[in-house]
Amino acid sequence: MGDQQRYDQLKLGERGAVVSIAAYVFLSALKLGIGEISGSEALRADGLNNATDIVASVAVLVGLKLARKPADENHPYGHWKWETIASLIASFVMMAVGIEVLINAVKSTLYGSEQAPDLIAVWTGLFSAGVMYMVYRYNLSLARKIKSPAVMAAAKDNVSDALVSIGTVIGIVGSQFQMRWLDPLTAVIIGLIICKTAWEIFREASHHLSDGFDESAIRTFKDTVMQVDGVEDVKELRARNYGNNAIVDVVLLLKADLNFQEAHNIATRVEKELLKTDEVFEVHVHYEPS
Repeated sequence: MGDQQRYDQLKLGERGAVVSIAAYVFLSALKLGIGEISGSEALRADGLNNATDIVASVAVLVGLKLARKPADENHPYGHWKWETIASLIASFVMMAVGIEVLINAVKSTLYGSEQAPDLIAVWTGLFSAGVMYMVYRYNLSLARKIKSPAVMAAAKDNVSDALVSIGTVIGIVGSQFQMRWLDPLTAVIIGLIICKTAWEIFREASHHLSDGFDESAIRTFKDTVMQVDGVEDVKELRARNYGNNAIVDVVLLLKADLNFQEAHNIATRVEKELLKTDEVFEVHVHYEPS
């Protein structure tokens, strides 16, 4: 995949972040306002969740913009990792808010009002779930199209928010049937869901930033190399991520009696075969006598 094509994909990915930001600004204001009016702790917690999602989505947007910067003297491989750094920042913000929601929900459970929330909170929750599900479908489709970890993280956050809104509705409806403890309990569950989503995004982003790589993909790359005529064996094959770009280092074992040009041609064929894979951005091929 060429630099320009990847830059175009990152620019397209920015649309997903903008759509998320617009949805979160609207829904956060709506939920916090209606949550205050209706007296629903769960809806207020959901609104706070969306407020932090604004910050997380802005981090993703900034990360995608920085990732499009071309390579320079200090960053010879480019700035692709900013995309993953954005996901990492988003996870920190989400975890902080998840903990805050948990603390407030526990306080509300122990010292909250005995009055059931108004039913307007139910309709607000259902409407919010529908909006977030549509945003999730859009970002999921976009993330798969451009293979962006940052946009995929945003999509995971979107579907988590849709589920949280459904949970909010369940808690509010339950409180109408003399189970008033269900509304703050739902807020606790919402806080746990936020923390769980944050942890999953953090784990994936830190895995990439620490040069972790999918072992099944390594095996696939090795199988591809072994199918190239002239390759006797693969001594070593490693890969690392730069955003959603994979850079592959491979050491080939070739027949010892090959001349330089023949060995070079085999190495070139290996490079071309690996570059046919969408996620492979660059290949470094070395070869040694078998």
